[in-house]
Amino acid sequence: MENPTPPDVPLSRTKKKQQAKQVEDVAEQLVALGDNQFSQLVLAEAVRQEAELARATRGRSSQRRQVKHLAAVLRKSADELDELLAQLSSLDQVSRSEKRQFHQLEKLRDRLCCEESFDDAFNEMLELTPEIDRKVISRLARSVHQHDDKRAYREVFKRLRDELER
Repeated sequence: MENPTPPDVPLSRTKKKQQAKQVEDVAEQLVALGDNQFSQLVLAEAVRQEAELARATRGRSSQRRQVKHLAAVLRKSADELDELLAQLSSLDQVSRSEKRQFHQLEKLRDRLCCEESFDDAFNEMLELTPEIDRKVISRLARSVHQHDDKRAYREVFKRLRDELER
């Protein structure tokens, strides 16, 4: 276990560089977010402006320079940085649960479109989405079974996803 550093001892240059790199990594993560996720964040006006500028900047060197500037703005306020880290963490958790649900729907669709596992998957689908149009799903799955219909295969997934989002 490391000995805690007394508050009156300044940080070493190495430690300062490590902290600056961590803040820069957060700035890169902020710039790399999709538009939908970025719009969900609650940011201070100065941070939002710098992040939008960095996101809009094209050109590798120019964008890297803007990310460094954004990191400098983030370093000025530890409270805003902590709040941003909490928001990014919650976005990451939501993203993981959405991916998990997406993969579960893919597996269910694959089982529905396989003749051998259709009956079990159909019953599971009815438990999961009791309001879904059974006849349409059966017809689409039958089309996949008999004709290897790719459009019907995609349509099964689309209907499952739409029904769960209701």
